[in-house]
This record gives sequence, C-alpha cells and structure tokens, in this order.
Amino acid sequence: MQVITKEEAAKLIKDGDMVAISGSGGSGSCETILKGINESFRKDGHPRNIGVTCGISPGNLTEEEVGMNYLALDGLVGKAICAHLGMGKSFGKAVGKNLFPAFAVPLGVINHLYRAIAGGEIGLITHIGLNTFADPRISGCRANELAKKEEDIVSLLNIDGKECLFYKSFPINVAIVKATVADEAGNLAFTEEAVIGEQYNMAIAAHNSKGIVIAEVKKIVPKGSLKAKDVLIHSSYVDYVVITEENPSLGEYNIPNYRPELVGEEKIKLADVKIRDLDERKVCARRAAMELKKDAVINLGVGMPEVVANVAAEEGFSEDIYLSVETGPTGGVPVGGVIFGASVNPESIIPTPSQFDAYNGGALDMAVLGLAEVDKEGNVNVSSFGPRVTGPGGFINITQSTKKVVFVGTFTTGGLDEQISDGKLIINQEGAKNKFVDTVEQITFSAKQALINNQEILYVTERAVFKLTTDGLELVEIAPGVDLENDILKHMAFKPIIKDDLKEMDERIFKNNKMNLKI
Repeated sequence: MQVITKEEAAKLIKDGDMVAISGSGGSGSCETILKGINESFRKDGHPRNIGVTCGISPGNLTEEEVGMNYLALDGLVGKAICAHLGMGKSFGKAVGKNLFPAFAVPLGVINHLYRAIAGGEIGLITHIGLNTFADPRISGCRANELAKKEEDIVSLLNIDGKECLFYKSFPINVAIVKATVADEAGNLAFTEEAVIGEQYNMAIAAHNSKGIVIAEVKKIVPKGSLKAKDVLIHSSYVDYVVITEENPSLGEYNIPNYRPELVGEEKIKLADVKIRDLDERKVCARRAAMELKKDAVINLGVGMPEVVANVAAEEGFSEDIYLSVETGPTGGVPVGGVIFGASVNPESIIPTPSQFDAYNGGALDMAVLGLAEVDKEGNVNVSSFGPRVTGPGGFINITQSTKKVVFVGTFTTGGLDEQISDGKLIINQEGAKNKFVDTVEQITFSAKQALINNQEILYVTERAVFKLTTDGLELVEIAPGVDLENDILKHMAFKPIIKDDLKEMDERIFKNNKMNLKI
C-alpha cells in the first residue's frame, strides 16, 4: 500500500478505464479523489473518456462541484452504468443532454453485479427488473439516446419456464472507495461510516479484474492497531490510499465529522417530535400510516414517504415498527437529504448488497414510496422526466419484492395550493401538471409484474386512493369535500374503475387533533 496525493491518484486512472465509485450522497463519498480527477482533467485533459459506475451517486442534491458533479465535464466521462443520479444533479443533467451513453440499473442489481464481477462470474441472473424499463423488451436500462447505440447490458432468459433477466459483467479497472481509516499496511476499517455500501465488492471486483484499488481515509494508524472485525477490506486488496480533505459542501455531515449516533456507537435521545402542521403531505402520510402493522419491517422512500415516520411518532407507535433503509441500516430513524442512507440510532448496519439479499427475497412487509407519474395500467415513473434523469435507485428491487407497496404523492403538481379546514380538503388552486397520465414516460414500477407477483398495491393522494386490480386502477376512496368529477376525474387522462361501494377517506385524517391510530 502506498500513500499518495489526490493529484497522483488522478494520474493512475488511464483514459477509457472503467472506474467504480463508492458513496451514497454525502455518506461514503470520496470527495478528495473526485476533486483530484476534476482538477487533472481541467489542467491536462486526462483522464478522459472513462467509464464510471456507482450505486447511489455521491453528492449533495445540488449542481455544485461535489460528488459525481465533479465528473460532469464534457469529455471526461465516456460511459456510465449507475443506479441513481439524483444526488449529483449536474451529472444527471449531463446524462439527459447525451454527453455520454448511460445505463440506469436497479441499485440491488448493480450491487450484486459487483459481487458477480468480484467472483469472476459472467453476470447476474435475477427476477429484478422484469417488465420495467430495465427489461430489454422495453429499453434494457438505457437512460438516454446515446445508450441506444451501445450493446445490450441485459438480456431476457427463460429458466425452467420462468422469465428472468441476465445482467452482463464488465471489468472494473479502478475502484475508488471511502473508508474511515487505514493502518500502515493498508487494511481498511469502516468504524465511523454510517453506510457500509458496496465498497468491499467494488474493491474485490477491481482487484480480480487486474485493476487497482484507491481508498480515501481520514487518517493512517499504526499497523496492528485495528481490530480484525473492524477491517472490511484487507491490505492485500488495497493499492493506494489518499488522506481526505474537509469538504463543507456536504453540510453538517461533511466527511471528517464523526456522528456516533449514525453508527450505533451511541444512542441519542431524539428531540420531542415536532407535530407537523396538517397539510396535503401529512394527509397522504396519515392515510399511508393506516396500512402499517405492528412489528412490520418497512422501507420509507425519500420525500413525502418520510412524513410517515413523523406520523408514527405523533401517534405513539414508532417503537412498534422497524424502519429499514436499502443502503443497510435497520431500526432507528432514517435520515433524509444529503446523507440519505444513514439512520439515527440504527439497531443494525449491514452492507448494501446483503440488505438487498433480504429485500429481493421478500423480507420487507411494506414499503411507502413516492408517486410522480401513474398511468392507466398502474405503472409508476420516478426515474426519468425529459432531460432530467435520476435513475431508479432501490425503487425497482423494493417494489418488485415487497408484499405491500403504498405509493404516496399529491394528485397534481406545479402550483398546487390546498388547505384542510373543518375536516375537509379545499383546493384553492389546481396544480398545472396532472400525475395520472395515459402512459408514463418510463416504467420504474411495473403493474403487470406486481399482478404476477400477487402484491397488494395502493396509490394514496390527498384527495383519492386507488388500488391495483387485474382490471386496472380502481378508485376506492375520495376525500371529504372534493367533487368526484371536477376534482378527480377531470384531472386524469383515463377513467379509473369506480364501483358502487366507493368510500370516503377516514375523517380523522383531515382533522388537526391526533388520530389515535392503532396498529
């Protein structure tokens, strides 16, 4: 193992190399090395035309030069195979602008594919992605026009009468991974990392592809001072180490900071939960919370689904459910924003690939996820909107493997102005964009596959609740105070199934006082 500078690290990457990059937003992001690559390209024009692959892109949810945004320079990247680009908005925009061909692969798939590459296997066979945009019968994970000119990275197989997908392995020339410390021999420990992501699999994949492994750490400690159980990557797999530099752009959780409550070293007393004002977001979260069951293992997506945790705290049953994050933590309270993927007071933290082993097999009892577009078949899009490409993240793994999925979101968007008064929903101004469309732009959730899997699927908005049936989307509840024709059907590109037993949403959802909800 050799300690080098970020400038030296950049020079180790050859033009055209495939580079694997660890991180999840601000968690586990190799900011110093990424900055070194950016500076080298600006100065010398190298490395250029590299391939990049990652799970959840490093970044801080902005277009600042941070995380994957460091690589959003014309000519630096020649191809991308990633799961989620929302944390690095400039990089996602570069995909939308066709600066290079890009493939968006489900997060659990890319993690397990790194493991397959590490093991010298020719690829990964899985059910994940069937009948979504990952399916080669639809777009084969292609995220932009340039990718249509590239060879397929996924193909359809039929094994023992069952359809499945085969994702091809590819060599990884360089793995850039974030650890907490390295000892003088190069052993890497992850004791202060809130997310133990795909670092191990990335490193072994690069090593076994005859490539190199570059680690970024806070400091070097004496040889023999690390506990064996804290060392995730052995020195024999580590070629170079770069000492990290502070990067305040990652907010209060910037790289040098250690937050013991995020790694289970300390339990902190959570501040008394601030009761959220009753608005359309809380209405959706309350209705979703009514589906929770005691002792259930639940995944909450980013954005509006996070409000479900607030409702659970207000209603007093936070201790009766287990919140799980696809990046590895289970228990505690998931953290959103820049360090999505971490949890406060987690009960366990496992590597991301292991979490998806559990998820893919059906370990989740329920998931509450966002709703951006829904079509007449019940398909959902959350991954691509014109030039804005985010990728699916863990959305496909979660929605194809979970027994019950509840999608939440406002009925329309873009200037929507609503209020809840006297137990009723009042729409002051309708949103400019309808979310219930004829055909979604990209199928991130496949209704067809959900029906094959016999899953229970609900679509919860502030004014209407739908469920997926074999005949299509059925409207099952409407909010008190709304007009069926003018406030719902008028803003849908299709007519849902409506039966005589159409119900009104629980009136407690629309009142300021506590619901006294029991699970």
